[in-house]
Amino acid sequence: MRYLRLLLAFLACLCLMLAIIGIFVPGLPTVPFLLLAAWLSAKSSPRLHQWLHRHAVFGKMLRDWEANKSVSRKSKIIAILMLIVSYTLMLLRVNNLWVLGAAALLFLAVAVFLISRPEPS
Repeated sequence: MRYLRLLLAFLACLCLMLAIIGIFVPGLPTVPFLLLAAWLSAKSSPRLHQWLHRHAVFGKMLRDWEANKSVSRKSKIIAILMLIVSYTLMLLRVNNLWVLGAAALLFLAVAVFLISRPEPS
């Protein structure tokens, strides 16, 4: 049981690092890794979980998601702009139509999901 907690805590930290990198790297999502880090930390490290929820940047986003599955308008706009930038870069660098088509469908699904989420009150 202890090894499982250590593994989950390690994975939570890994997801948190990927979320932070995703802030700066187009195409690497931030929010899914952050939500996964919060879930993993809830199962393994109450201290990390509390730190995430109190964090100046990530805390409000996590609290809003856990309270009513809401995403702020600012986060929606940033995420959709990053999807557009990422797809534009793919158009310039990827020559495979199947990859471009799959990415377009995936990015469109993510955008629709984000738009459909309520905004925090």
